[in-house]
Amino acid sequence: MKLKTKLFGSVYQFKDVKEVLAKANEEKSGDSLAGIGAATTAERVAAKVVLSEMTLADLRNNPVIPYETDEVTRVIQDAVTADAYQTLQSMTVGEFREFILKSDGLSLAAVRDGLTAEMIAGVTKLMSNLDLVYAAKKLGVTATCNTTIGEAGTLSSRLQPNHPTDDLRGVMASVMEGISYGAGDAVIGLNPAIDSIDGISALLTQFKTFTNKWKIPTQNCVLAHVTTQMKALQQGAPMDLMFQSLAGSQKSNEAFGIDVNLLDDAYQLMQAHKSSTGPNFMYFETGQGSELSSGGHNGADQVTLEARCYGLAKRYRPFLVNTVVGFIGPEYLYDGRQMIRAGLEDHFMGKLTGLPMGVDVCYTNHMKADQNDLENLAMILAMGDCTYFMGIPCGDDIMLMYQTTSFHDMAALRELTGKRPIKEFAERMEDLGIMLAGRLTERAGDLSIFTV
Repeated sequence: MKLKTKLFGSVYQFKDVKEVLAKANEEKSGDSLAGIGAATTAERVAAKVVLSEMTLADLRNNPVIPYETDEVTRVIQDAVTADAYQTLQSMTVGEFREFILKSDGLSLAAVRDGLTAEMIAGVTKLMSNLDLVYAAKKLGVTATCNTTIGEAGTLSSRLQPNHPTDDLRGVMASVMEGISYGAGDAVIGLNPAIDSIDGISALLTQFKTFTNKWKIPTQNCVLAHVTTQMKALQQGAPMDLMFQSLAGSQKSNEAFGIDVNLLDDAYQLMQAHKSSTGPNFMYFETGQGSELSSGGHNGADQVTLEARCYGLAKRYRPFLVNTVVGFIGPEYLYDGRQMIRAGLEDHFMGKLTGLPMGVDVCYTNHMKADQNDLENLAMILAMGDCTYFMGIPCGDDIMLMYQTTSFHDMAALRELTGKRPIKEFAERMEDLGIMLAGRLTERAGDLSIFTV
């Protein structure tokens, strides 16, 4: 395995695969903060050259965290199927990029189970933004909870009715407003301000009561810690989806208070007691930089660690996965340019892994980013058939204190792309007079629909 190259008269020598992956990454403030990013543009290009000449077998045989010390590595490596891997192992990363860009979706789906996170991250580092969008558009992924997400011609949204005190009246006002704008076909999913069993149960019950009364075909979820959700489920709360944030290393997952055994237990408990009907009932969120913030990056770059999140999520056949792309802050993604690149990387990597991938297109107010950066990323991702976005009143989350996509943004993106919500949801919106032929009517935003 060749770990050096000559570029513009200088020789660039790298010590191992992990360093090549880190220095081949596009510039990210998180990698710089960790001291592992390329020092110059020339060094970054040199690392990309070396990476392009490595084989996929080289990447599989050199995970960024050893198999013996990290259960995320073990989950990913043990899930690789021999037949799919056999067709890929001798390809260089550069050849794999060409294969992705030239192949159709069925051909790419056929090799998914032969990939590790390092392979997926490696090829991502060689792709331009246009490459990432072009390739992601070919990678359709569907999943079924109460309804089916990811079908061609659809663009879904998570209705996120967060409230700073979890007040049920305030939460339900946001739910009704969101539904009245055609948001919420992916899930009605709230981030609780208070992680309590009683509070989560009350919210889930309220969501289920509302969707049953108004015959809204969707899913419910309260994004508390998985252990709290498990207790609520055991006490009879009507739970369609179970949520947990994931990281790409065992150490960082331990900082989240989880491990694979706990996630396995949560999955089995949901199988037995979920209130949803389909085979996909887990929901995971991720985001570049979480491993650095929790001290668990193990010297690996944030794109590769993010790909490892998706390898772990795949174990549980989730209904929803999304990257919260700009939520952690400028320490990891400094500005709008880095945020846009990260969103495109994450979306592509998730879909190549085989996940129904959404993106929380967002930024925190102390980032060097603004509403135009957010809208640019949302439009680009919509072009690449991103599965779903967030829907929040005015795009301003008053509990989490960050900026993301609004109910109105979702309507505009659907109109721009000619897409509609999930079929059953769209039909119910038409029954209620909120939509017609996939577009909002003059009755959109009228909460009195739900006050009779």
